[in-house]
Amino acid sequence: MPSSKLKCPRPLLTNGRPLSVFLNTIMSSLLIFVALVLLAAYGAWGLTLFFIQPKLLYNPLREVTCTPVAMGLDFEDAVFTSSDGLRLSGWYIPAQNSELTILLCHGNAGNMMHHLEIINAIYNLGISCLIFDYRGYGDSEGRPSEKGTYLDAEAAYKWLTDVKKLLPDEIIIFGRSLGGSIAAHLASKVRAKALVLESAFTSYVDIGRKFYPYMPVRWFARFSYRTIDFIKNIHCPVLLIYSKDDEIIPFELGLRLYEAANEPKEFIEISGSHNGSFIESNKTYEQAWKKWLELLKQYKLQSTHQKAC
Repeated sequence: MPSSKLKCPRPLLTNGRPLSVFLNTIMSSLLIFVALVLLAAYGAWGLTLFFIQPKLLYNPLREVTCTPVAMGLDFEDAVFTSSDGLRLSGWYIPAQNSELTILLCHGNAGNMMHHLEIINAIYNLGISCLIFDYRGYGDSEGRPSEKGTYLDAEAAYKWLTDVKKLLPDEIIIFGRSLGGSIAAHLASKVRAKALVLESAFTSYVDIGRKFYPYMPVRWFARFSYRTIDFIKNIHCPVLLIYSKDDEIIPFELGLRLYEAANEPKEFIEISGSHNGSFIESNKTYEQAWKKWLELLKQYKLQSTHQKAC
């Protein structure tokens, strides 16, 4: 009986190679191509973020259409010059029989007129207030920069001491959001009664990581604003105010700043959004301030022979 041999089909050949090898080569090439495209897109987005950082950080508005008069408050125009020669604009809102004045460093967007409600809240506490616009904001000359904002705050402080003849023990430095870092920097350089930080971040890199966790933010960061370093060098009373509902500044950053701050210090938890928490927590906010101001009076009695920061 004739023997039969099984014949296996020959592999399909493409250009002399088996089809399976050819398909694997195509898939490998395709994956490499996709990876290169994604890497190029990632790099392009990183470069874009690098160059547009100033626009992301600073959102100034030039036009000033409202003044404290809109809140029924009398005010005085404060015009002063930074140490590098820029003309800066501010408002001084005096409160009757006030023994203290708040130097207010506002956030990164708009200009002074967008902070009339916090000015009114300060006035209702019986405290005078100086708010000013950083360079590039409102009527202030120049373009914003990190070093520039520090110089602007120093110029505002100098206006209070030179023009209004205030003593350091009569000045509370207060910063909100980005202004918190600027205020902390100022308080680490000059003497003041106290420092208040509201919704401030620990550093520019830390807040960048929140919004761009997929990016090596430390490599790309063009700014520093290391509030957590500044606060370690401050030795006057510090009040920190944070909301767990804040959609921009994580509550945990406030706790980190509190841990880094020197005594005496207080931490107040409020509720509400980043820009509206002081309104949404109106009663809690006001009561916290009043309680803290009473503590400041006690600190003054206990620290008669101590230097303020």
